[in-house]
Parts: sequence; structure tokens; C-alpha cells
Amino acid sequence: MIGKLNHVAIAVNDLEAATAIYRDTLGAVVSDATNLPEHGVTTVFVELPNTKIELLKPLGKDSPIQRFLEKNPAGGIHHLCYEVDDIDVAIAKMTSHGARVLGDGKPKTGAHGKPVVFLHPKDFCGTLVELEQV
Repeated sequence: MIGKLNHVAIAVNDLEAATAIYRDTLGAVVSDATNLPEHGVTTVFVELPNTKIELLKPLGKDSPIQRFLEKNPAGGIHHLCYEVDDIDVAIAKMTSHGARVLGDGKPKTGAHGKPVVFLHPKDFCGTLVELEQV
């Protein structure tokens, strides 16, 4: 059911500096910054041959990324995103095995314009998991 790793998300305090590290120091191709008010973040995607890195900066003081950075001032890995063929089937399977879908349990539109849900980190070895329908 689980597909390939779509991206690793890293929370950062300074999006411009983080983007420069990936672009200028590591030579990666990076996207323009995009505000996602529904998720409370500004994102930049770093393109890699086998996956992506998503740099996340809080968008507003109520952002979940702001809360993450308050606990982790240096930033760090925020979540892993895996691809699934059918988000509704994935939700049904996850919940039937006791996993908790965060929020209202319904998919939202993610940064790639596709349906996503987040799964509680306590149900996945302490890791926040995002599922994205491809």
C-alpha cells in the first residue's frame, strides 16, 4: 500500500538561508517559496534525483511549524511523506489498524495540489507521517 518516499520535510527558522545552503552550497535545484495558509507554512522544495526535501517556515504565529521550532530552536526533520494510490483507502486501512489521522481526519490539499493527511507520530515510531495521493 505504501509507495515511494515523496519528501522529507525540514522545519527552518530562516527559509532564505536554508534555501541558499541547498542551492548554493549543495548545488541543488530549488523551487520558489510558496505560501500555504491552510497549512500555516511557507515551503520551498529541493529537487533530488530520488526524492525531494521540503523546507518549511512558519506562516503566522499559530503555525504548527512555529510550535515545532519553539521546541526545536535549531529546526530539524518535521515529517516524512509517503505516496499512496488512494488516500481514502489508505485512511481506512490506517484507522482499522488503530492509527490516528490528525485534524478532522479528512484529506486536505497539500503543497503539490494533491490530497494529503497526517498521521499521529505516536502511532509511527515517533515520526509524523504525511500520506499524499499520487
